[in-house]
Amino acid sequence: MEKNMDSNRKTARVAGALFIIATAASLLSTPFLAPINASNYLTVFSVNQNQVLVGALLVFIAAASSASIAISLYPVLKKHNQSLALGAVGFRLIEAVMYIVGVIGIISLLTLSQEFVKAGAPASSYFQTLGAVLLAGYNWVGNVGALLAFCLGALMYYYVFYQTKLIPRWLSVWGLVGATLCMVAGLLVMFRLIGPMSTFQVVLALPIAVQEMVLAVWLIVKGFNSSPITSGVKQ
Repeated sequence: MEKNMDSNRKTARVAGALFIIATAASLLSTPFLAPINASNYLTVFSVNQNQVLVGALLVFIAAASSASIAISLYPVLKKHNQSLALGAVGFRLIEAVMYIVGVIGIISLLTLSQEFVKAGAPASSYFQTLGAVLLAGYNWVGNVGALLAFCLGALMYYYVFYQTKLIPRWLSVWGLVGATLCMVAGLLVMFRLIGPMSTFQVVLALPIAVQEMVLAVWLIVKGFNSSPITSGVKQ
């Protein structure tokens, strides 16, 4: 029993650390990828190559950490609801793949930018068309595909958390509400009612971002509630 508790304690700490790494890497990537929002991004990308590559690396770290969160939680959650635990892993893996596709898009855009500058930055050419396609793809996979996959995965493990009281219910409810608002933001972007990374989208995503930092600290300091773990109650 004591060995099992130690294992769950380690799982909680690992998951908490991964939550922090994923969020920190995602937030830190934003200023590095700022050139993507410039009107003359094809020129700016080439000038800021190293900055863009650092941003792409941070997105990759965020992707790997995001997938690892659900994987690390799976051994604990499967004892209570194996289907939802597996679903959470699946959706967060999809999220990671989406982010990696975004990284490929960024690197492709960087290559296109370099070729555009070498060609003398022609005023009208296929460079602009291809650049627009790559930029749109990056925004779709990051602000719609990956976001919706994250929300679905999060809703699954927060629902298990709520039912089992592995963490305080107020924290689970906060996660459920935050993930729902974040999903609404992704859908609004998908139907082009708001723009990618617009102020409204950021506001809707803020509750889950704050909640996951609070959850991370809770898991590292407090760990999981031992009662549902020891009882092994299936929900």
